[in-house]
Amino acid sequence: MIGPASLQRVTGAHPRLLDATLATLVGGIGLLPLLFGRWPDGVQQSGADAVAAAAAFLLLLARRRAPLPVLALTVLGEVAFTVLASYPSRVLKIAALIAVYTVARTVRRRTALIAVAGTALSLYAVITYATDSAAGPEAGAVFAWTGMFAAVGATVRTWHDYAAAMEERALRAEAGKEEEARRRVAEERLRIARELHDVIAHHIALITIQAGVAGHFLRGRPDQAEVALGHIRDAGRTVLDELGPLLHVLRQSGDDKTDETQPTEPVPGLSRLGGLLESLTAAGLSIRQRQAGHPRPLPTAIDLTAYRVVQEGLTNAHKHGPTSEADLLVDYGPDELRIRITNPLDSGPYPAAAMGTGHGLTGMRERAHAVGGSLHAGADTDGHFCLVVRLPLPPAGPPSDTRTSQWPGTALPATAANGRQG
Repeated sequence: MIGPASLQRVTGAHPRLLDATLATLVGGIGLLPLLFGRWPDGVQQSGADAVAAAAAFLLLLARRRAPLPVLALTVLGEVAFTVLASYPSRVLKIAALIAVYTVARTVRRRTALIAVAGTALSLYAVITYATDSAAGPEAGAVFAWTGMFAAVGATVRTWHDYAAAMEERALRAEAGKEEEARRRVAEERLRIARELHDVIAHHIALITIQAGVAGHFLRGRPDQAEVALGHIRDAGRTVLDELGPLLHVLRQSGDDKTDETQPTEPVPGLSRLGGLLESLTAAGLSIRQRQAGHPRPLPTAIDLTAYRVVQEGLTNAHKHGPTSEADLLVDYGPDELRIRITNPLDSGPYPAAAMGTGHGLTGMRERAHAVGGSLHAGADTDGHFCLVVRLPLPPAGPPSDTRTSQWPGTALPATAANGRQG
């Protein structure tokens, strides 16, 4: 049994076959009275009916290609047939109603409305002329049949428009999902690249510096060379420990056999700042650390960003500064966390003076912007490079006094310890 869906697939794939079938059916209805010599209501069959049947057949074959001309010709043919034969042609009337459906289905609504109204009035005039009565049942039926075929055509048009709109919406939604997936993949790649840069660049810089120290003391002071090699070993172990969880996450996305129970380290934050400063001082960087405000737990994203900024900023200060010293200020404000790192410059703006690539500053700026913060980097008037990062924080209580520590070095004067670096 052929259902509506199967019929729709057949008619949609072969519209010309549907038109030929419909035209043959209508033309056959016009020729059937030849077998009986009259219509069922007693109207005599004539040769004009055969001509009308042939005309309806030919016109219906072209209804899709030229709906308005076909409608006009069927109406004109009906008028001419009625005038010549003194009675209306039923076949041309049926063809005109089918043409009305086609016009309502395919032509613009305003044009279709005008064409349908003109058809109804023309057929009404034909019936009035043939029956010599303007108020008979057949005259009223003309408006009903014309309106019904036009309504069916308009309904089918609306349904097809709705189906097309839904299909287009589905395609747009699918395209939107693909675009969102590509955007998330790009963001994840950027995040992973940033993490790899922050983890590897810091420790490789320390390893490079310590390797130079070990090479310098290898012959004359082997004990100092052994200490430098120990720092290299510790830095290598640290970078492997930090890369482990990151690579484990990458394996989880494509390896079904990944051990889900593998432990991962917590996300780095300012709670691990002491270990970071110790590793940098072991590499020969003298850091004067100051803390202002009231330390408090930070959101994970802010905490990680702050740690990475300090890590990258101090590493760059060690690599590019003319002296191995830097100042670090971590200020817990009421509504923001401010990190300030300064180090001396010999000449030119940093990092161009040291022929750096600038990727570190770009990564720090992207990290700060990702959490709603800001970053400013540039040379001061006193010959220092200054890096200032501001990260938003939830509201907190009033700040406490400033605290200062040295990594390593001697104690600071009281004025420096109590001051607040701007």
